[in-house]
Amino acid sequence: MKSFNYGYLLMAIIVFSCTPLKKYADTAGPWEKEIRDLEVLDQQEQYSDHAILFVGSSSIRLWKNIHEDMAPYEAIRRGYGGAHFTDLIHFTGRLVAPHQVDAVVCFVANDISGSDQDLNPREVLKLFQFFVHQVREIKPQTPLFLIEITPTNSRWSVWPQIREANRLMKDYCLKEPNLYFIETAAHYLGADGKPKSELFISDQLHMNQSGYDIWKGLIKEELNQVLHPG
Repeated sequence: MKSFNYGYLLMAIIVFSCTPLKKYADTAGPWEKEIRDLEVLDQQEQYSDHAILFVGSSSIRLWKNIHEDMAPYEAIRRGYGGAHFTDLIHFTGRLVAPHQVDAVVCFVANDISGSDQDLNPREVLKLFQFFVHQVREIKPQTPLFLIEITPTNSRWSVWPQIREANRLMKDYCLKEPNLYFIETAAHYLGADGKPKSELFISDQLHMNQSGYDIWKGLIKEELNQVLHPG
């Protein structure tokens, strides 16, 4: 069990009056219970100071075999269902600050989904940049990895917008120190250029184990290059 660092609270107070925290102030409420449940896990689970913290949306939450899949890396799973950057930014401190880790890995895929509330790619980029700033305030030297948003059949109609958001976030990662973009999308597309349905469960949004097998290989390869070069 880790001691809680309240230092991030001061940062939160200072920046709350600024966008985007103020702009998206009404988005956090529906996820409060899930975040509290994750905080309970912080008190119950035991792990070393060299684990990898995974935060983000349901593809993290549903990764039931993450501990076996990520071995020999030690994984801390702190995903919650339906996460957007619009709500994650309200919980960054609570999810990240309690953990002493070797790296943070993030996957968020719901800000562009084909709904009337969709953001445009540049809005997604701005929120991601704000999230990065929040993590840097808490853990200035910890490597931060972003997993590329996966192409799926259920959201194929908005794939051009998602692909542009991926491109913008990748470009940003390439310019910033200690920030890494894990490219995955090409591995989920078939010869016809469309998502491989066999890598997903029936909703054609969330991955099955075959899909996670691809993830684990790509994520570990990137972690190895950054954390254990050579």
